Amino acid sequence: MFGADGVVIENMTAHGYQLNGFYWRSVWGYRGSYLTAYNNGDYGIYAKDSGVGQFDHSYASGHPDSGFYIGQCDPCNALITDVVAERNGLGYSGTNASGNLVIRDSVFRDNLAGIVPNTLDSSLLRPQHDALIVNNLVTSNGSWTVPASAIAYPLRGNGIVVVGGNRNIVAYNRVDDHPAIGIVLTPIVDEQLWIGAGNQVRDNVVTRSGLVDLAMLAPAAGGNCFQGNGGTSLPVGVEFLYGCRSLLAGLGGGDVVLAAAALGFAARSLVAPPDDRWMRQPAPPSQPSMPDVNVVPAPAGPATPVNVEAELARAASLVRPRGSALP
Repeated sequence: MFGADGVVIENMTAHGYQLNGFYWRSVWGYRGSYLTAYNNGDYGIYAKDSGVGQFDHSYASGHPDSGFYIGQCDPCNALITDVVAERNGLGYSGTNASGNLVIRDSVFRDNLAGIVPNTLDSSLLRPQHDALIVNNLVTSNGSWTVPASAIAYPLRGNGIVVVGGNRNIVAYNRVDDHPAIGIVLTPIVDEQLWIGAGNQVRDNVVTRSGLVDLAMLAPAAGGNCFQGNGGTSLPVGVEFLYGCRSLLAGLGGGDVVLAAAALGFAARSLVAPPDDRWMRQPAPPSQPSMPDVNVVPAPAGPATPVNVEAELARAASLVRPRGSALP
């Protein structure tokens, strides 16, 4: 949908397209519910330069870029909830998607990387800022067999990656079984150097990461903090050095050992171009349909305005014991 405000798409499947499964561009008010997008040549379910939107009860697999994407909006006033993304390059990508954006209650598994809010010079409204990633299951991302665009390869094996973004909150997520890092804050070298500031990583359960569970790569600006996550980290003792009440958190810094990983973005054009694996991914199992297709569609966009504090309070009330996971 290009320039068509208030369009709602429900209970549909899109597969085999050379570009995107479902696509909203430059609209005010959008919603995609009970959608299935699989084995399309770019993105699965996508909104760019659009505000007041929602993706819910939807599934995306087999896309070289990302299963779900919201980009170039400030404020986005958008919600992604009750979705599943698997076998994509990225489960979620949010380039320069900022302000009142919530990703919650969803599953991101078996992608090249899981959830990736990011800053890129190729889109307007940079840098990315103020997204809330809360109460998700992010597991086993790092597959070599999924389709992936060149820009995704440096992110392989990470769960949640905040790339050059500011003031994001990553909280109450379960992040397991990643070959590289569970949750990482990293700068990005694109046309410019973007250094993240003011991000909070707190009250997540992060386990079984191949390198470390938590990381903050240098250079990092001030205000990034880690609290209540546990697990291994670089810098070592990140919750002590960069705790949310630590004076050092205000100064910035980060780990220099892993900092070279961020340079992978600058070299992304050297990676082999995308192949046609998206055409050969397995079809998904049958997905749930709408409970009643005869109901008049609700309006586009979230049912209520996005409220970050209310979302955090809700997530805190749903905290599960360590070792449990979302269904």
